[in-house]
Amino acid sequence: MIPFPIQVFFYRLFMLALKLSTKILNFRQPELHTGPGSSLKLCEAIAGSGVKRLLVVSDAMLVKIGLLQPMLDRLKALDVHTVLYDGVQPDPTIEQIETGLALLKREQCTAILAIGGGSSMDAAKVIAARATNPHKIAWMAGLMRILFKPMPLYVVPTTAGTGSEVTIAAVVSDPANTRKFAIMDPKLVPVGAALDGQLMTGLPPPITAATGMDALTHAVEAYISRNATAATDAEALEATRLIMQNLPRAMADGSDLDARQNMALASYKAGVAFTTAGVGYVHAISHNFGARYHVPHGLANAIVLPYVLDYSKPACTRRLAELAEAGGLRQGSETETELADRFVSHIRALNEQFKIPQKVEKLRAEDVPAITDAALKEAHWTYAVPRYMDRPTCETLVRQMLA
Repeated sequence: MIPFPIQVFFYRLFMLALKLSTKILNFRQPELHTGPGSSLKLCEAIAGSGVKRLLVVSDAMLVKIGLLQPMLDRLKALDVHTVLYDGVQPDPTIEQIETGLALLKREQCTAILAIGGGSSMDAAKVIAARATNPHKIAWMAGLMRILFKPMPLYVVPTTAGTGSEVTIAAVVSDPANTRKFAIMDPKLVPVGAALDGQLMTGLPPPITAATGMDALTHAVEAYISRNATAATDAEALEATRLIMQNLPRAMADGSDLDARQNMALASYKAGVAFTTAGVGYVHAISHNFGARYHVPHGLANAIVLPYVLDYSKPACTRRLAELAEAGGLRQGSETETELADRFVSHIRALNEQFKIPQKVEKLRAEDVPAITDAALKEAHWTYAVPRYMDRPTCETLVRQMLA
């Protein structure tokens, strides 16, 4: 077995090569429409592109409450025939995606519109890729394994958290193997997106909190990543500022349209940041809580974040202090260490304020070794974490979350 210090050395060399490659790739962003009512502007852009048959991917609850209806009506008025697939559930599975693909082919749709949270957008991304590629979904797992350009995809996020409207990634659940895996390819970035805060004013507080903390996790992990650049730093710091200012407002008054719109923008900016800089151990661990226990992704990230930051802090004290500054947490002449500590403490305080637990209630002691192995397999040689974690350390950290 390779000694741990040598593992770290080669890991950092690989991360340096990855950083150089991401600079060369220069990921594109979708054509963006912003502000209340921008979802209808996106409908006009879809019609203007010549699309006549459109698969709309969403979930049954959003359809039931009528959130999609204004967009469906506008598309109909623009002579775009829509085919609705509302079979997406949290943590979309291979089976759900294949069902959507079959409907797309049967109805001869030529483009896709996703309306919903990260699950709907991720499912739509993979449907779009499967529509033009011969390989099965599991084969696409990992980096740059989509051979041909996906079918045109447009997205309207209805939560402010995942940033999937701008990222190169889609996360898929594989229940048969008790795992989640990510498909990561620049080809998955949607053609167009709308950030319409008006669609988010009815979100209940638990979803607002979990998705908001998800966006904060993206910003934080991007900022402390060894792959961070000046461009990703600017996006991550601005996202952090917006979240710290607006998430408590959105929690206090869900109808605060200004706060909702700012949170939508923060989620987008955090997505831009982590698309290039990547995420880290928080996501690697929380993905496994989702795969094994169906813990919602944003909630899992919120729980795991302070534990990982406590471990990572010695390697990124200055960066955490800068995040504290961006979040308005400086009170006087605190040192970098004091500010870094305050930032992590503030995250714990936000979790407590939003009634997010400190532990994972469903976590079982006997599952910890398998969760640890899967998390490290995902993180190492994928994420440019600031401080490398060996297996015993990771297992100890996961055990801290036992209820």
